[in-house]
Amino acid sequence: MRLVLASKSPRRRQLLSEMGFPVEVVSLDVDEHLDTPINPRHAAEILACRKAEAFPEQQLEQDDVLVTADTVVIADNDILGKPANHEEASAMLHRLSGREHHVCTGVCLRSREKQFSFTEETSVHFLPLSDQVIEYYIDHYRPYDKAGAYGIQEWIGMVGISHIEGCFYNVMGLPVARLYRELTNRFLSK
Repeated sequence: MRLVLASKSPRRRQLLSEMGFPVEVVSLDVDEHLDTPINPRHAAEILACRKAEAFPEQQLEQDDVLVTADTVVIADNDILGKPANHEEASAMLHRLSGREHHVCTGVCLRSREKQFSFTEETSVHFLPLSDQVIEYYIDHYRPYDKAGAYGIQEWIGMVGISHIEGCFYNVMGLPVARLYRELTNRFLSK
């Protein structure tokens, strides 16, 4: 089985390559705007499926499995996307400071014969973050490509997160243990 990862995320690429499957990375541009109000916990899976459906089926070989994913950060039932600038990143981190929030990653797996999707959710608890900590992190790590304006694997995760409930890798953008189970149970087993 070969995995075809349709993602621009270097973190997803790294995590998939460490799972032991051959991986091909392809670029895919999909509109990620959601027109109708939905439960925020379903948003990531809807977007992951939208990405999978946009990938041309004829580009999948017989033993290929397409992997698409999307991650959202949810605070007070609001989705915090990727910040456009320093001000948005600062506002998001101030909002998360000293509180719990949820990270949902939706994953869609598609072969020529079948498609399956799921959502994994992790609760993340931030310690109170000072203005100095937030400014240092934004200035040095520039988290503009990360939902919620942070990467758990970076400095802010080391000094600012007290604990999580759920999968660490899910917060990075790909719940690898669940992904591995679904791949082996649904696409490798005969």
